[in-house]
Amino acid sequence: MHSPTSIDVPEAFAASYGGQGAEARAWLAGLPRLGGDLLERWDLRPDGPAGHGMASLVLPVLRADGTPAALKLQQLREETAGAATGLRTWRGNGIVRLLDHDEESSSQLLERLDATRTLSSVADDARALRILAELLARLSSVPAPEGLRTLSGLAAAMLDRVPRAVPALRDPAEQRLVRTCASAVAELVGEPGDRLLHWDLHYDNVLAGEREPWLAIDPEPLAGDPGFELLPALHNRWAEVVATGDVERAVLRRFDLLTEALGLDRRRASGWTLGRVLQNALWDIEDGKIHLEPAQIAIAGALLGRATG
Repeated sequence: MHSPTSIDVPEAFAASYGGQGAEARAWLAGLPRLGGDLLERWDLRPDGPAGHGMASLVLPVLRADGTPAALKLQQLREETAGAATGLRTWRGNGIVRLLDHDEESSSQLLERLDATRTLSSVADDARALRILAELLARLSSVPAPEGLRTLSGLAAAMLDRVPRAVPALRDPAEQRLVRTCASAVAELVGEPGDRLLHWDLHYDNVLAGEREPWLAIDPEPLAGDPGFELLPALHNRWAEVVATGDVERAVLRRFDLLTEALGLDRRRASGWTLGRVLQNALWDIEDGKIHLEPAQIAIAGALLGRATG
């Protein structure tokens, strides 16, 4: 009798992911069999231990012809639902290639990259930031396909939540900052843009490859203005920014490099970056926090200081 194939799920991943609720635990319970089914369907052989992040399990595999690949297993969620569509649209231009996709489970068969070498391994921060900026410019040069979530929808939803969320913050100055960020978004919401955005491009979401030296991974595709892409890059290696002793200057240096590389209007990019600060603030408040994250305050303050200076 044929025994169903299954995969091993690392205990650390199961322990961390299982704490995210009943749906997450149900997905974890079916993960060994799902992985085994996909190994059989796509004629794959495991080629090393699985790796994982916070939300996905990645198994190194070999295809039938011996080509290395990576099987990515992730729970189908709103933020990942458009990942395959985005990857197909980019066609490997600056980003990992999609080799196959199981729509029902949101699983992906991907080009194998070097998971041991992220862009964080580049010690020179200016060089790393230029690499990231060039990738952002390439990715956001592509028009977004139909069917993706839109920045206009996200922005409208954020603005609706602000009046209820702000009173949860203890500090009146932080309340004012959130309202200021909301005002910036309100000015731009009628012109949300139509580019294909990665939405989460930071140093650890860029891996070394053979086809190109560096390629982006883990997109959460969104249709919108590239200015909404900048905050993760501004927040990279925050301890080093603080260590400069002049946080505002360091933030603006990064911001100017990014906007120049992407060819963005700095006023609009500043407004959408404040929109990203607003989004993070709303998420933090929903998680029960009563103070904003210091780095977010500093980044917003640097951009607002330039605008009023």
